[in-house]
Amino acid sequence: MTRRYFWLSLLLISAGGCAHGTGNHLPYDAWRLGFLAPSYMEVWIETADAVDVHDRVKRRAMSGVAAILTPPGNIGDPSGWPEQPGVGAGKRVIGISLPRLIYVRWQSLAEPQTYEAYIPITAETREQMVKAETAYCRGRSEPITDYRKALTIGLAPGGITKAWIMGPCLPPIEVARVEGEVVKLGPSLGQSDGRYAFALKPESKAYIEQYGIPFGSW
Repeated sequence: MTRRYFWLSLLLISAGGCAHGTGNHLPYDAWRLGFLAPSYMEVWIETADAVDVHDRVKRRAMSGVAAILTPPGNIGDPSGWPEQPGVGAGKRVIGISLPRLIYVRWQSLAEPQTYEAYIPITAETREQMVKAETAYCRGRSEPITDYRKALTIGLAPGGITKAWIMGPCLPPIEVARVEGEVVKLGPSLGQSDGRYAFALKPESKAYIEQYGIPFGSW
């Protein structure tokens, strides 16, 4: 059975159970899934699906644009990943437990190209996500108990993904790096006649025309 057919079978089997939150046993009511992209390297997320430790599936846990900076005048730097990435654009994932797998399919508008990636979330990562830690938040004199309940995924040209976990007042920890594959059907699984979601912003277009795409830096 190919990976794609396995994934489709899992979606069909698990679809009936993804709306219920029983058996989650988390110290918080939901974890968060967010996405970001390097400066000027705009992306459109067609779907991001999460499979939890009980094989329940949350389809389209996230879709749409990823968080990105596109400053005018080419003053941004898309090379590499930031040391302190933000949580990204995303949503709280309600109704399932912690993830063991994230599937994401996205349009890399800078190239343009369409990719998909399967990002495994290890047991060690999940342990870190429910570990209570003492944290000091900016603007507060007293410490709080915080959790790394935000899973953030960076999407870069070439199909590169990188994942971190972080908390509101806890620094990020890198937990995965996966190189995705080209989706041969193209954008929207071939249902858009090859058209991508939208054109690049003028600032992104200007940067790429002058400096190109820094492949290999992610």
